[in-house]
Amino acid sequence: MSKYNQIYTDLLASITTERLQRGTRLPSETELMDSYQASRGTVRRAIEQLQERGFAQKIHGKGTFVLSPNPIEFQLGGIVSFHETHADLGDDVRTEVVEFTQLPLEGPLLQHIEAEPGSLITRIKRVRRIGGKRVILDINHFVADLIPGLDQAIAELSIYAFIEQTLQLQISYAQRTIEALPRSKDDQTHLDLDGQSHVIVVSNQTFLQDGRQFEYTESRHTLDKFYFSDIARR
Repeated sequence: MSKYNQIYTDLLASITTERLQRGTRLPSETELMDSYQASRGTVRRAIEQLQERGFAQKIHGKGTFVLSPNPIEFQLGGIVSFHETHADLGDDVRTEVVEFTQLPLEGPLLQHIEAEPGSLITRIKRVRRIGGKRVILDINHFVADLIPGLDQAIAELSIYAFIEQTLQLQISYAQRTIEALPRSKDDQTHLDLDGQSHVIVVSNQTFLQDGRQFEYTESRHTLDKFYFSDIARR
């Protein structure tokens, strides 16, 4: 793991487990530089990533302070995996892979993935349980040439950790849409809807640092379990 990832991961773990509670001041850049034997640029990058993802806020002249998320809050800002967002829920969270297939890029997927028609796509459907209830259905599509080696065991854990730590690829940005849509057959099969007629669908087209799109995902949420938030800065 790179020094930047180590600092970011350690701070994120402290925030999501509430060892650093909301309103707590993070260690200063100098303190982190000494603790990790890292450059100021490396430390700054880790702290800026926390800010971009809504976990911390820098106050001029005072330092950087924790903005700890509610466990079932969905952060719109930043690109955060399910495991990063809900790390503090521990054993209350379960992931079940209900489909793992490969298919050619064709049909409606061509509207969402910038790759050569016919390219091999890895499709993964994962059900997320929180407190025993099936509340999220993630439908991931990965360009197989860019993300090789995916398997069901990795999908049950963290695909983004595999991409960043094993494949050593840098995830850069995502184009995101959020819609309330009528429930689909997949939703009815895999989610505990309790009579809900609609779901909230967060769609992401996600890109690597070099501008290549490696993923298109629909994350389908039940209406009763989440609220969506963002950190707005002027």
